[in-house]
Amino acid sequence: MSIHKCTKCGQYTLKETCPKCKKQAVKPAPAKFSIVHSQKYGKYRRELMKQSKEQAKE
Repeated sequence: MSIHKCTKCGQYTLKETCPKCKKQAVKPAPAKFSIVHSQKYGKYRRELMKQSKEQAKE
């Protein structure tokens, strides 16, 4: 059992549907951080940082 938040009215509940407006409720917590996925896209992050530094020098 976990806490959920209604996508329409914002009410918190323990159910997957809101008892107030009967709309879908989702888990309000963000996705967990994973170092594996962070490393997967590290090459692109470094390239973007390099490009932004070069543009700042111009």
